[in-house]
Amino acid sequence: MTLHPLAEQFANVADAYERGRPEHTPAVVGALAAELGLPPGAPVLDLAAGTGKLTRALVAAGFDVTAVEPHAALRDRLAPFVAEGRALEGLAEAIPLADGCVRAVTVADAFHWFDASAALAEIARVLEPGGGLAVLVTWPDWSGAPWAEDLGRLMSDLRPEHPQFDGPRWQDAVQEAEGWGPLREVRVIVPQDHSPERLVAYMASVSWIAAMGEQEREQALTRIAALVEVGETPAQMPMGVVIWLAQRSSP
Repeated sequence: MTLHPLAEQFANVADAYERGRPEHTPAVVGALAAELGLPPGAPVLDLAAGTGKLTRALVAAGFDVTAVEPHAALRDRLAPFVAEGRALEGLAEAIPLADGCVRAVTVADAFHWFDASAALAEIARVLEPGGGLAVLVTWPDWSGAPWAEDLGRLMSDLRPEHPQFDGPRWQDAVQEAEGWGPLREVRVIVPQDHSPERLVAYMASVSWIAAMGEQEREQALTRIAALVEVGETPAQMPMGVVIWLAQRSSP
C-alpha cells in the first residue's frame, strides 16, 4: 500500500501543520469517549495521527494511546506526547499492532485518504470485540471575519480541478462492510484561537497547496496573507467537529 499522492505532501509542511491545524478540546474527546463507552485508561489507537493534535487530547483525557503516522516529519512532533515506543510508523491499510489490542480507533481529518475497505479490515482486526471507530472531520467557521467571502473566492480560484480524493464516500464503505453497527453522527462546536499567522499556516498545510511548486505556493500564500491582514481577524472563531461513530459487533 502507498499513500495518496496528495497525502504525501504533508511531510513537506509539518511545521505549518503543527502551527495551523486546530487543537482538539476536552469537549470533543469527551463526546467520542461517551459515545463509544470508553472507560478511563482504555487502550486507544490514533490512526494517521499527524503531529498529534488529537493524540495529545486523548492522552490528556487519561487514555492509553498509541499513535500511528506514516510521515517521519509529523511523527517526530507527536512522539513526545505519547509513551516511549508508542509513536509508530504505519499505514491505515497495514497497522503495526496485534489483533484485538485496542478498545477504540480514532481518525482525525484523514479517513478520506485511506483505501476504505482495506483500512476498515485492519481497524476491525486491531479492535477488541465491541470496540469502536471514531472518525473526526473538522471545519473552521470563518464567517465572522470580514475577509471570509473574499478568501473563499480566492481559494476557489486557486484550487485545482483534482479533488482531495477519488472514489465512493468512506461512510458508504463503513455501512457496507461486514461486522459494523450503524454509523452515527455527533456534532460539536468549540472555540478556536486564531490569528492571521495561524490562518496562513493552516492554508499552507492544505494538501493541494502543499503540492504546489515552491514558487507557486509562496505566491498563493502571499495572496492569502495580504487578504487576511487587510481586515481584522477575531481572536477566537468557532470550529465545527463532526464525529462519525461505529462499533464492531460483538461475537
